[in-house]
Amino acid sequence: MSIRAIIVDDEPLARKGVAQLLDPVDDVIIVGQAADGPRAVQHIEEKDPDLVFLDVQMPEMTGLEVVREIGIEQMPVTIFVTAYDEYAIDAFDAHALDYLLKPIDEERFAEALGRARTQIQQTEADALSQQLEGLLRQYTQRGDEEEGEDPIDRFTVRSRKRIYFVDVEDVQWIESEGDYVALHDGEEAHLIRKTMKELEERLDPTQFLRVHRSYIVNTDYVEELRPLDHGTYRLIMTAGTPLKTSRGYSENVEAMIEAGA
Repeated sequence: MSIRAIIVDDEPLARKGVAQLLDPVDDVIIVGQAADGPRAVQHIEEKDPDLVFLDVQMPEMTGLEVVREIGIEQMPVTIFVTAYDEYAIDAFDAHALDYLLKPIDEERFAEALGRARTQIQQTEADALSQQLEGLLRQYTQRGDEEEGEDPIDRFTVRSRKRIYFVDVEDVQWIESEGDYVALHDGEEAHLIRKTMKELEERLDPTQFLRVHRSYIVNTDYVEELRPLDHGTYRLIMTAGTPLKTSRGYSENVEAMIEAGA
């Protein structure tokens, strides 16, 4: 498996230094470089990298702001690069896998890259396992429906002032929000305390598909698919919202295309 990496640093020599350290590494491919935060965000969204070497201090948008813009749940495995040790705490608050101090020590670089490789392999394995579980559920669902829980036909939403209901058919997409999920109906987001796995098991798999570790989409509301790199797509929902798929769920997206969704 090749690891797709992006290097982000406003200093050309720093980018060159990381590239040189990666040059002899056979399983890492550099798919992009960026000199500022906005360009980094664009690269991450369009190129779907597995690994990002991200400078903390940059003009316009810092590395930490890049993470906030993409979203912690959506960020690839991230190794922060900084000239100042005090940024280490902030880096780990942003769920960075590791951080490197400039000038980068070769041994320390190899250690960080090894940790990143392990994390990426585990993420790919988890995605494949979830995919296989989904296929198995679809295969056995017909025979087990009477013994299992009833499929969800509406959600109960509890807020401070009221309890109300959202029909499943009105939900356009579902997004992971930490310990909660957000049900998007095109106008509002309704938070409920469920996991993506729970919903994936109880929603109709012919209508709701997992396309990313953070997204389940209602195929009735997918207006357009725009191909990106390496089997990923940008889905445009009826409300106009773009959602990016990930390679780990490419089979689900291909199935949706084949079904004429």
